[in-house]
Amino acid sequence: MSKGQLCIAMNSRPQSIDVFYTKKGGSNIKAQLGYRMGGSSSYDRLETISDGDRATSTWKMSWPCKKAVGLIKVQGQGTFETPAATFPGC
Repeated sequence: MSKGQLCIAMNSRPQSIDVFYTKKGGSNIKAQLGYRMGGSSSYDRLETISDGDRATSTWKMSWPCKKAVGLIKVQGQGTFETPAATFPGC
């Protein structure tokens, strides 16, 4: 995945996971943001992301105190991930 930054944020109030990707050059991509926690993954809708765009997806949940990894599945390039993060206070 070239020319972009993928991040994950774990929020305690309300309990949610935000995954965001900032495109920093290159041609448009079609991608889905997602996360993996406890062995299962969830993805948001497929979207086109252009240079300079910031794509964000949010999932609300109870406070599971498990590690999660942010994901981006890019058509034709594969899936990329963030380092693991945990909810504050866990």
